[in-house]
Amino acid sequence: MADIARDDDTVELAHPPRYAMGERVASRSVIRNDGTYPGKAIGDVLVERGDIGYVRSIGTFLQQFYIYAVEFPASGHQVGMRAKELCTLDHLPDEVLARLGARADSLRALR
Repeated sequence: MADIARDDDTVELAHPPRYAMGERVASRSVIRNDGTYPGKAIGDVLVERGDIGYVRSIGTFLQQFYIYAVEFPASGHQVGMRAKELCTLDHLPDEVLARLGARADSLRALR
């Protein structure tokens, strides 16, 4: 257990979860198997940056972080991810939607 990296001093559990169950999210980074995903070799890519998924459950890790179980329908994988690895697609701020312009409509169609 000595190799677990607590990458920040923030205790996310002091605040409500950032994402809700059923919320549509996109991966902000490539996620590889760290050995906890059965049937895949360590290092295999489970999620690509930009893959779209849905939050299926919310758990905790080390009494510090929320872990979101995200189902990615395109690959069939369900992966545990931190909030910093995700971006909401359902609750984008108005200023972000304004910057997206016509692309915001195509984003809505990705349901």
